[in-house]
Amino acid sequence: MSGHIINSIWEDTSRCVHFSALKGNKSTDVLIVGGGIAGILCAHKLKKAGVDCILVEAAEICGGITKNTTAKITLSHGLIYDKMIRRFGEDKARLYAEAQRDAIKEYAQLCQDIDCDFKSRDSYVYSLDDRKKIEKEVAALNSIGVSAEFSEAGELPFSVAGAVRIKNQAEFHPLKFLYAIARNLPIHEHTKIVELMPHKAVTEHGEINYKKLVIATHFPILNKHGLYPLKLYQHRSYVLAITGAQKMDGMYVDESATGLSFRSYGDILLIGGGSHRTGKQGGCWQELENFVRRYYKNADIVGKWATQDCMTLDGIPYIGQYSKLTPDVLVTTGFNKWGMTNAMISANILCDIVQGRTNPYTGVFSPSRTMLRPQLAVNAFESMIGLLTPTAPRCPHLGCALKYNRTEHTWDCPCHGSRFTEHGELIDNPATDDNRSLR
Repeated sequence: MSGHIINSIWEDTSRCVHFSALKGNKSTDVLIVGGGIAGILCAHKLKKAGVDCILVEAAEICGGITKNTTAKITLSHGLIYDKMIRRFGEDKARLYAEAQRDAIKEYAQLCQDIDCDFKSRDSYVYSLDDRKKIEKEVAALNSIGVSAEFSEAGELPFSVAGAVRIKNQAEFHPLKFLYAIARNLPIHEHTKIVELMPHKAVTEHGEINYKKLVIATHFPILNKHGLYPLKLYQHRSYVLAITGAQKMDGMYVDESATGLSFRSYGDILLIGGGSHRTGKQGGCWQELENFVRRYYKNADIVGKWATQDCMTLDGIPYIGQYSKLTPDVLVTTGFNKWGMTNAMISANILCDIVQGRTNPYTGVFSPSRTMLRPQLAVNAFESMIGLLTPTAPRCPHLGCALKYNRTEHTWDCPCHGSRFTEHGELIDNPATDDNRSLR
């Protein structure tokens, strides 16, 4: 029943493309660091606009978090719009929703020419016990021009208090899409940046001179600027792929941070959940396996994998100038579990900034907006505890004490989310090197 940890179903059902490592010195107008969905879409947009660019990836493209998504393309990001209106006002909430809607349309257009199982789907955010929350969110969405309705979410195998339904959202096969997009882009794999200076990046086999730099490395790797170790934390969640379950036509997510999500891919049902802050305890796969045992007695688990998300202080990504002191360095990070639409938004905003054009959404996603949010105190507390805990091994990123993750047999950092194998090999950043103390 428990199944074994294998690649995500996306890895097992796509043919990857490969790129040579950088050898020698190069110059470019825009250097993009990071070959996940955000970096690839940014390179795609820049090339289309006729802007000279190079993308470098330390390992292989789509080899990090991108391959482990559940690939829902939707503006329905939990019950966020009612909160957003109360916190920031209707205008900002409307702009956030419009940016997401534009991204969905752009995927629909691009996917017309790419065989990537793109399908229009209705999206549902459900609550197990709070009907009022759902009604408020439906009203909030309608007030900013998004057509939303109350639903009973009858496809789910359990009853709910209600769900927000938004029609005409989408899902796809992310790796089939990205490998097709990446094929003709100026990409170098196995090209690790060992030093970053103003307008120059040093790799193991050459240097790249650039005018603008885009950091698209999931968690930003420049610690000197922007206070990202305080502005972000990382969250792990788990996925089971099962057969022998009823197919779902909709995409579902629980409004609770620790709830479950569902979507079908062919005859496979993907169930996500078991979430926790990286380096902390959580339900992990065990929680999902218990759920499957209870609700899908005849199901077979055909895959299980985990993913990790950068979470911001206010639930909105950081896209734009890395910091006020670095006008030529740009960043995209903190997708809060909704990387598909937010990666497309990143590509649009960053390409406009590079070309000196205004973008209507720049202000909403600006990394320089206020940090005065309750989550800041939580992040600062976790960092302090991590630094003061008198144990080895420690994380090479900023020196926090690592915690052993018994479920995945890894060493994880509760401060900023770096992860290492038992032998010290780096799995997830912001750390940029293996951990020698684990060898």
